[in-house]
Amino acid sequence: MMGGMPLQERFFPESRFGGFTRVDGTMAFYTRVHALLRPEMTVVDFGCGRGAYQDDPVPARRELRILRGKVRQVIGLDISSAGERNPFLDRFHRLDPDHPVWPLESDSADMVICDQVLEHLLDPESFFTEASRVLKSGGTLCIRTSNRWGYVGLASRLLPYRYHARLLAWVKQGTREEDVFPAYYRCSTLPALRRTLARHGFHAAVYGFEPEPAYLAFSGLAYWLGLQYGRLVPEALRSVVFAFGCLDKN
Repeated sequence: MMGGMPLQERFFPESRFGGFTRVDGTMAFYTRVHALLRPEMTVVDFGCGRGAYQDDPVPARRELRILRGKVRQVIGLDISSAGERNPFLDRFHRLDPDHPVWPLESDSADMVICDQVLEHLLDPESFFTEASRVLKSGGTLCIRTSNRWGYVGLASRLLPYRYHARLLAWVKQGTREEDVFPAYYRCSTLPALRRTLARHGFHAAVYGFEPEPAYLAFSGLAYWLGLQYGRLVPEALRSVVFAFGCLDKN
């Protein structure tokens, strides 16, 4: 809070009208996902988790993330059994971390979404191999990942993992320990994603995005400095990377 007004409203007054800012990363990512959706699609939500966005207090943002009922089916994949509690899936398959092959037929999906999961993968190459196998030709892969070289990625790698849950609970209210996972950032930069997508047959757009500094909301000064950083930082160092790829199997 600053002067009795929440920091977000002070620096982004439009957030009073709907609860989200003009640089909300979730709104930006899922608005583009929705632009690609069609009712007949089968969508794979890789790393679906428990559907933590059901706790989002902003109705417009929460509804934008829910794809069930907007497409033919949503299939969730996760190594955690938490996916069994996800209310926004039509089907769930628990993955074996020692067996990278997804339990889905080849050429069976129209879209794969990987939202804030890629940075947590020890073997991202197997993810891209399976995504390209399961997707139909012309299918789309939608990725949002923390940037290895963004300030959040740097802090995550410098701070021992045992402190991550405690720190996130402090800087980002509502974070549960079950939603915090180790991050490795093995394919979470603009150049790495561009190379990997091209190698797996995707025509892609990969770009950096700098959302509001929500992780710095514990301090008015830190939040202000985060905003200045976001205005000046070059694209390669922005906190988040978006990637949208269309698969060409011909």
